[in-house]
Amino acid sequence: MNLFADIRGLVIASLDAMVADGTLPEGLATGAVSVEPPRDATHGDMATNAAMVLAKPAKMNPRQIADALAAKLLLDPRVSAAEVAGPGFLNLRLEASVWQGLVNAILTTPTYGQSDLGQNQKMMVEYVSANPTGPLHVGHTRGAVFGDALASLLDYAGYDVTREYYINDGGAQVDVLARSVYLRYQEAHDVTVEWPEGSYPGDYLIAVGEALKEKVGDKYLNAPEDEWLAEIREYASEAMMDLIRSDLAQLGVVMDSFYSEKSLYGTGLIEKAISELDAKGLIYRGTLEPPKGKMPEDWEPREQTLFKSTAHGDDVDRPVQKSDGAWTYFAPDIAYHYGKVQRGFDQLIDVFGADHGGYVKRMKAAVSALSDGKVPLDVKLTQLVKLYKDGEPFKMSKRAGTFVTLRDVVDAVGKDVTRFHMLTRKNDAPLDFDFDKVTEQSKDNPVFYVQYAHARVKSVMRKAVDAGVDVSDATLAGADLGKLSHDAEIAVAKKLAEWPRLVEIAAKGHEPHRIAFYLYDLASDLHGLWNRGNDDVSLRFLQDGDNDTTQAKIALIRSVSVVIAAGLGILGVTPAEEMR
Repeated sequence: MNLFADIRGLVIASLDAMVADGTLPEGLATGAVSVEPPRDATHGDMATNAAMVLAKPAKMNPRQIADALAAKLLLDPRVSAAEVAGPGFLNLRLEASVWQGLVNAILTTPTYGQSDLGQNQKMMVEYVSANPTGPLHVGHTRGAVFGDALASLLDYAGYDVTREYYINDGGAQVDVLARSVYLRYQEAHDVTVEWPEGSYPGDYLIAVGEALKEKVGDKYLNAPEDEWLAEIREYASEAMMDLIRSDLAQLGVVMDSFYSEKSLYGTGLIEKAISELDAKGLIYRGTLEPPKGKMPEDWEPREQTLFKSTAHGDDVDRPVQKSDGAWTYFAPDIAYHYGKVQRGFDQLIDVFGADHGGYVKRMKAAVSALSDGKVPLDVKLTQLVKLYKDGEPFKMSKRAGTFVTLRDVVDAVGKDVTRFHMLTRKNDAPLDFDFDKVTEQSKDNPVFYVQYAHARVKSVMRKAVDAGVDVSDATLAGADLGKLSHDAEIAVAKKLAEWPRLVEIAAKGHEPHRIAFYLYDLASDLHGLWNRGNDDVSLRFLQDGDNDTTQAKIALIRSVSVVIAAGLGILGVTPAEEMR
């Protein structure tokens, strides 16, 4: 049930009736007609822009259309008032029975809020995709949480979602990892080593070096690099991916698939993708002008093989092959996304860190070219996370081995706090993560405030059971919901009505943070209703000696807990049964 969609359907039906009786001309497009909450809640329950949208094509005054539409809408028993405002907006008020019936719908519809927006389209969400050179740090944590919540949101909205991790194991950084593991392997044999600049001296490789010693003994101890590099590279990559999978599991992130960049090399896949672009007339030999500002790694002042990405919206054409015949970093990424297109995905989403902003246009151009514009790619950038503890900034440096890991954060505050707080800002806005503030028990801590609302409902229900009141969903759904007549109670029901609409808005915009914001607002309404009961006995959820009224009130707050649990499920957060 989506009450806003239902009322929009009523508006469209009323417009059709106006066409049938000659009030409106035929052939009007109604796709832009919307029904949404008014900006000022005192103006009504819902507002429609129908008259404003149709006035110009109908060649009529918008207030004239609004007046006629109001008369039609008032024929429906759900509509108690229809008032024209301003130049032609129409504000609607619904009968209390509509909001009371919504509570029944939530308790009897397990899928309340879920949508068929996606129409089961195949959606690929690629996220995290960190180099397999060490454990995930807090920056990866934000991308992991955002990507995972986005995937869950899209699944909830009716898409067929695949979660994928692209393993960047084809570049020189994995050779550096192998050499760093080799140094730890030597240390495991009591050899004193020196760490060259640019290596990975973090303690996390000590166990890997020791495990390698257990596996091969002293086989590589004095061997030249060309005898051990390939095998240790493979061994180290697998060890790091095991560590990364374990880190992600701690955060509640489980991927559907892992795709290795290395699998693209020597298999003809890169050549096939570039050949596909060549066949479209998008590959040529040329020399790029020197870029302004910082010089990119793939620029050469000589002729090389270029992708005409400007034909698909990029600022400049991009090199895919260097003058010496080696592939640029961009070439395997093209091949990887070509594979996504070939796998039949209808839409693609890439979640990148903020430092990959320069990659957005070229990747969109590549996917547009490879799919003939049929497969949209949305690239979401996650901005930096600033860590604070005891009022002081936390620093990180991956190469120095002193960075703050994903596991450090989860161990300190827990999976649920970590995930929820990472979604309290839009992905492209910087986020402060204060270890003290994210665990404080106050209204200023969103995760506590939402969890507390859910726990409060559960506490009330336990007390009701102790008092002999049946609070099963079936019984609550059959309660006399007409007893929910106070404005404060109706206001909570109105907030619950926004849930299905909010899900679709968040899914369309690829914005899971909207779920966290909505849950905070819903929790605030629940806490506000609770607090009003301190002064107004009639608003208390447990009414002594009046089981019927008690069940109606608990039906309302139980509906709140159902929606909170659904929203937290999208965010990957476990609803709290009680607060400690």
